[in-house]
Amino acid sequence: MTTWGASNVQRTDEDEPGAVTFESLADESGLGVVDPIARHRYSFSTPTAVSPTPVDPDRFRLPVDAAVEITAESLTLPTVVATYVRDSSGEMLAEAEHFAYEEFPEDAYSIELCTPVKCYLRVESAVTVTADATRMTISFESPTEIRVGARSHHDRPAATVTTTSDPADVMAAVSTFGSALKTTSAERSYPTLRGHPPTVELGEELHVPDRVAPPDTGVRIELPPEYGSIYAAAPLAYYLGARLEPAVDPDAGDEPRLVTDAGFEHSLASPRGFEAEVERVLKQAFFLDCVTRTEGRYEVDLHERHAIEPAVDLDFEALYDASLAERLEAYLSVPYSVLDDHVPEWRRTAHVAPTPDSVELLPFVVEDLSVVRSPVAETLPESSVQATAVDTFLRERAGEFTRSSSESSRSASEASGGADASANAPADSATGSPNDSFVQPETTDSLGQTWIGDGMPVGASKATPAAFEHRLDRTPVAGDVHITVVCNDAGMDAERDVVEESYGARADLPFDVSLRRDVTTAELRDILDSEREFLHYIGHIDDDGFECADGRLDATTLETVSVDAFLLNACQSYQQGMALVEAGSIGGVVTLDEVINTGAVRIGRAMARLLNRGFPLQAALDVARDESIVGGQYIVVGDGGLAIAQAESGTPNVCEIEREGEAFRIDVSTYPTDQRGLGSMIIPYLGEADEYYLSSGAAGSFTLSRAELAEFLTLEDVPVKLDGTLRWSADVSPEDLSPEDS
Repeated sequence: MTTWGASNVQRTDEDEPGAVTFESLADESGLGVVDPIARHRYSFSTPTAVSPTPVDPDRFRLPVDAAVEITAESLTLPTVVATYVRDSSGEMLAEAEHFAYEEFPEDAYSIELCTPVKCYLRVESAVTVTADATRMTISFESPTEIRVGARSHHDRPAATVTTTSDPADVMAAVSTFGSALKTTSAERSYPTLRGHPPTVELGEELHVPDRVAPPDTGVRIELPPEYGSIYAAAPLAYYLGARLEPAVDPDAGDEPRLVTDAGFEHSLASPRGFEAEVERVLKQAFFLDCVTRTEGRYEVDLHERHAIEPAVDLDFEALYDASLAERLEAYLSVPYSVLDDHVPEWRRTAHVAPTPDSVELLPFVVEDLSVVRSPVAETLPESSVQATAVDTFLRERAGEFTRSSSESSRSASEASGGADASANAPADSATGSPNDSFVQPETTDSLGQTWIGDGMPVGASKATPAAFEHRLDRTPVAGDVHITVVCNDAGMDAERDVVEESYGARADLPFDVSLRRDVTTAELRDILDSEREFLHYIGHIDDDGFECADGRLDATTLETVSVDAFLLNACQSYQQGMALVEAGSIGGVVTLDEVINTGAVRIGRAMARLLNRGFPLQAALDVARDESIVGGQYIVVGDGGLAIAQAESGTPNVCEIEREGEAFRIDVSTYPTDQRGLGSMIIPYLGEADEYYLSSGAAGSFTLSRAELAEFLTLEDVPVKLDGTLRWSADVSPEDLSPEDS
């Protein structure tokens, strides 16, 4: 039974600031669609100018935030996107991608477009859909009335649940997370059909608003009433719409288990441990929902279905119409080993301290289905992190300087000529509060890691409640993406020049990039307090703050900060970055210790290009770290999922290219975003690829000829790894693609 329920998530609507808006294009004929909260926009070109007229959004079968009507003979899209054409009953007639040609006779049609701002068209006309390698056009037999609806990807929690620190009350609070699901069908594996769980606050008594009452899915999870167990089970409870209940008598040997009203039981105690078993059940249920949903509204050829169907005894057509509990029982009859190689790489593992305060961060952690573990980490002595910085310096060329205090870093390197680089060692690197020691989280197989607890994590992002609260309160901006580059040291002009060229180098998005040099403390304070998407700071930071032309600005003295995100490309910028997040920013990239200038330039250059192409902060840093041996000194603080620009193709990706004689093997890796999270699909435009792949991590391996590869590299400027080195497709020349034996 497929259940499509009303959303419990508060979306923007036409009366709210920040609702999706439509506008006539100023520079050409066409229609612009703007999502001012997510900072996304998309444009359709038309043969003649159009004047959008508002219409009732309820005329669309699926929810939209706003809708208009225009008259046009065709709509041309600046990119090729997945397009689904349906008849008036909702039955899918065709799905179109690159090099599509689809014709439909005169009738009523609904056309769904997977654009950065989700768009739907309703028309009564003959329709032709055509596409080449870079553009798509939807044509009609004559000027036609077209209703255009759009939905923001931005979700807000429907309400706030208050809980005491009593584990039983915390279980009741977590049980409400499933109220955010927009459906209990297999389609909830699509990220757009999983809403934001209600936020949670610690208080004097338990209070659960009526509109976030737990859904009735017939599934419950019984486990010990302990914070660590509750937090680990939270993502699974959210995805299954399950209630958490105390195990009857844990002391008597009752083990944690998953139970359905139909009598099915699955033990969550295994030799792998409780957390590992919960992780497996979550991944198995999610993955098989992704396969089962191909029997529903989106009947696409999914690579993962073709890969596992011969090895499993499951009737996906019947399962699509089964209840959530019935599907779950069938799914868990399949050995996980059969699926393991095909489950997409998980976006994030969150290491969550088993303390009462952590419950307030839990809704933001489970929203993207992060795996949750109790922290297991090695505490690193400060000297070991300092030793890494010193070793890095010693391996670089003589005369190089670090980005600590400008006087001390240069004078030490110049006096030693690079021979005594230990003079630049961070002898008194301050780590801030006593709880901010260095920690090394245990490794996982997720794409990224988040640390929620005391300590400065090495190799993981540091999440804070303030960051996510600021994300929810993000101010709507319908205009340009504002980026400011501040360079407070003329000796670092090399980075200033390359990042200035990188930001805003896209014709499809309006950017406002400003460059400031040698700013004063007052000027930097004004920059931080003005609404802009990103600050790229190049210069020096020490215990007293940002080095400016007239002294130091200490971010801990700021009451408010309006910059959404930042890169503080300076030595020991962790504490200043944390202060920016506490005062108003959503997230940023900082350093844990000293970084040498040449390595910082490489990191800064790579970060600028990756962020410009739509990579979220954490994903951009994961890719950029390989650019320099100082990469390990950089981490994300706050919300690492924040992106300052939309990805041109919807999903950021990196292609690794390896020569195989006369041919080339291309391995595609994708990075989920808040808009294209776990459960999204891509169809790589590579060779004979004609299947969709689940998007997160590895998304197929393909063999191309030299000519095919050269054509692919011209489609979009994307990061590629060629011969193990990060390059950009626009910069790869034909000579770079010479055969292996040439």
